[in-house]
Amino acid sequence: MDRDSARSGKRLEVVQWATGNIGTGALRAVLGHPGLSLAGVYAHSPEKAGQDAGDLCGLASTGIKATHDIEEILALGADCVLYMPRACDMDEVCRILASGANVVTTRGEFHHPPSMDKALRERVEAACARGGTSIHSTGSSPGFITEAVPLVLASIQRRLDHLTIHEYADLSRRDSPGMLFDVMGFGSAPADFDEARLSHVRDSFGPSLRLLGDALGLPLDSVVASGEVATAPRPTTIAAGTLPPGTVAAQRMTVSGLRGGEELLRFQATWYCTTDLAPAWDIRPTGWHLSVEGDAPLDIDMRLAVPLERMASVTPGYTANRAVNAVPAVCAAMPGIRTTVDLPGFTGVLG
Repeated sequence: MDRDSARSGKRLEVVQWATGNIGTGALRAVLGHPGLSLAGVYAHSPEKAGQDAGDLCGLASTGIKATHDIEEILALGADCVLYMPRACDMDEVCRILASGANVVTTRGEFHHPPSMDKALRERVEAACARGGTSIHSTGSSPGFITEAVPLVLASIQRRLDHLTIHEYADLSRRDSPGMLFDVMGFGSAPADFDEARLSHVRDSFGPSLRLLGDALGLPLDSVVASGEVATAPRPTTIAAGTLPPGTVAAQRMTVSGLRGGEELLRFQATWYCTTDLAPAWDIRPTGWHLSVEGDAPLDIDMRLAVPLERMASVTPGYTANRAVNAVPAVCAAMPGIRTTVDLPGFTGVLG
């Protein structure tokens, strides 16, 4: 890995690892980026091996064929791998890092190194040391909205009493039955909405809140999660199918960062398939709402100005684009697990 080339503006060689919804968006972004050059594509599905990168993401043919062979990818000597599989394989990650390729990932395992399992963290850091490489986790949420934006808002504070990040997502037009019904639990009985869902949300967003607390000099004592659901009062048809009456139609998950026994930071996600709910909830359009209580109070709405019919095709870019934009900063960083706080501020190079 040539860190001087990252700093000088030389085009960086990038591999796209996995081509799901987010990976496909990242692949398109790399192909259109003036400072990046696509070196290769790793496909988890053997059926995608041999397909042209352009065909995989709806663009013109590139001459670069996807492979299902990890050794082929490592042999490319790329500057960075955009690692975006559905599940994180630490063996893969460590092999990539040790080979000399940096990693930017939309996986959430690396947002706050002290929150990681100690042995696993040491293993990843050792791989970074061997390869002279860095790894960084980012995305839209967690990442952009739980780290980058709050840190900017905190830059005009001298006292922070409480910060809340509300996330709203209208999923009524999302035609993804597997995700909504099987993974997220919509359409199930409220009693089936179990602790595993809370643990997943706490583990996904808790490290990001801990990073934010550390950066502000207000380290959190603990992170806890709570949740509630609202049900459909009548049969409700959405793009993914039908919600029977009395089943989960909305869920509100709250991750609280506590300091001195009081909540200091809160991430609250309200994901819903209809606004016709029992009990009735305060629902906002898809987007984020942030409130800052301190000596410079703020109240900010950030709406995703996209029609619901296009939301599923557009929203992966919110996550993929930030990861792609992070590549030069990560390639120029010192070896190790690098967080939002470690990296300089970066933006997209658009032309």
